Amino acid sequence: MPSIAVLPAAVADQIAAGEVVERPASVVKELVENALDAGATAIDIAIETGGRQLIRVADDGSGMLRTDALLALSRHATSKIRTAADLVGVASFGFRGEALPAICSVAHFELVTAPDDGGGTRIRGEGGAVADVEDAARRRGTTVHVRRLFFNTPAREKFLRGVRSEWRAISETVTTMALVRRDVRFVLAHDGKEALSLPPASSLRARLAAIWGAAYADSLVDVEDVIGPIRVTGLAERPADVGTRTRRVHIVVNGRSVRDTGLVRAAESAYRSTIAPGARPSLFLELTVPADQLDVNVHPAKSEVRFHDRWHTERAVERAVRRALGVLESGPAIGAYRVWRPVEEPRSSEVGLDALHAAGATLPDDGLFTRDIVPESGVTVLAAPPAAPAAPVADATAPVPPLLQLRRTYMLFEHDDGVVLIDQHSAHERVLYEAFMGALEGGGTPSQRLLFPLTLHLGPAESDAFEEHRGLFERIGFEIEGFGGHTLLIRAVPNPHPRFDAERCLRETLDALTGDRMPGVHARHERLAATVACKAAIKAGEELSPGEMRALFVALRDSSLPAHDVHGRATLVQLSWDELERRFGRR
Repeated sequence: MPSIAVLPAAVADQIAAGEVVERPASVVKELVENALDAGATAIDIAIETGGRQLIRVADDGSGMLRTDALLALSRHATSKIRTAADLVGVASFGFRGEALPAICSVAHFELVTAPDDGGGTRIRGEGGAVADVEDAARRRGTTVHVRRLFFNTPAREKFLRGVRSEWRAISETVTTMALVRRDVRFVLAHDGKEALSLPPASSLRARLAAIWGAAYADSLVDVEDVIGPIRVTGLAERPADVGTRTRRVHIVVNGRSVRDTGLVRAAESAYRSTIAPGARPSLFLELTVPADQLDVNVHPAKSEVRFHDRWHTERAVERAVRRALGVLESGPAIGAYRVWRPVEEPRSSEVGLDALHAAGATLPDDGLFTRDIVPESGVTVLAAPPAAPAAPVADATAPVPPLLQLRRTYMLFEHDDGVVLIDQHSAHERVLYEAFMGALEGGGTPSQRLLFPLTLHLGPAESDAFEEHRGLFERIGFEIEGFGGHTLLIRAVPNPHPRFDAERCLRETLDALTGDRMPGVHARHERLAATVACKAAIKAGEELSPGEMRALFVALRDSSLPAHDVHGRATLVQLSWDELERRFGRR
């Protein structure tokens, strides 16, 4: 007796259904995608008992003639492609020709369709066989009823989850489709109760506001960047909000929602040095890549794609998100979120530092930062290491608003939309971190030789940490040599500010690095730069002169990620005028 046999058509159909129809949410996805491919502008979805008893999807799309409707229930029948070449750059959601016959093979199926208002076709089937075809009256479009899903495959039905779980999966599926196609009206009902009603939206932010509320939508920052042929747009969560609410990830490639851990990891890597380790942000990103650089035919449910050049695509995503986080709008705010726009400096009635500055006088040397004087404005700025990488730099001649120090810890200034508080330690930490990273990645930075060398006695663990990072310490400005055993002789140190305690900084840094075994070179650079920046930055409780505050303000303004320090904390907090007036009862 032969051991190999051709499977009966019914069994083959049920196996194929297993690839496409995993659960009720899969049915909803396939039917909604068919409606969108048919040009629908409104889609109504009704669910009963989590999709076990009924799934109904009605649309106002193009509809089908009777002959096409019957062919649509045959395997591998599709209107989307004709040859293998058509798979390159295919833009439609569905194109395999498997969804409708797969669904029909495991459910009681009914399709009502009409290419124009008036006469249409009703087709009933079950278990993969067409049972009845008749005339039906319907407006232009298609309605599909799926009843008793998996009625003939009890093994599959047994693995369905509870009603609430299946309903939640359906709701998430419809939400995802609504985010992708914001030009379409979606209505979703469960057991006769309307759960979601989304009119067409003008933007991704508007669609998010309709789903999860305006406050949630306003708490995200815009992502917009073009790198070569790749365009990345969308919204990303502010670092200050990461971990405080439900995490949501939505990735779209060429108009198709996909699961791609590589793109998500790339976007999350842009949050380095802005959030605590282990925290994961919400992301709503949409990529547009050349059609010939993408393969969408790699998954039965079309939920995955393959890139011709994945490395460049992931780097484009990382850069786009990083740039979005580099604006002060990405910092936390009390009240309405608005873009920070530095205002023109008001004239001072007092003959003081601000008046001298406005008149173009050179600021006095206050000694906190290394300075470059900008003759046009007289602004004191922090000198970056010669090898520091280029970063978005604000106009050096832009005026600096008057600054006030509070509790010798925070700096405060006002602008058009409210007031801003800056944490002086976090701000200086961010500035130094970027300077040290520039030195480590770009070839070192000048240092200051000591008149009398410092002698440092270390324990075995600290000595091992020093040997592990010796070359990196030298690149950020330390000149250190062994002096026998675990003793070091320090002849030169970096000079981030005159109050810098080099011995204490080095001891605390080595203590923090003890046992550290970062696998990658860049990770080691980040770890060392963050640790030294934290130990070297000015501390809370240190009084700053007006010139020192102005120098720190300009240096922070010119950094690449001014709103966040290296530990995931905010460097600044914005308080809107609306919120302030509300607190005082003026609104």
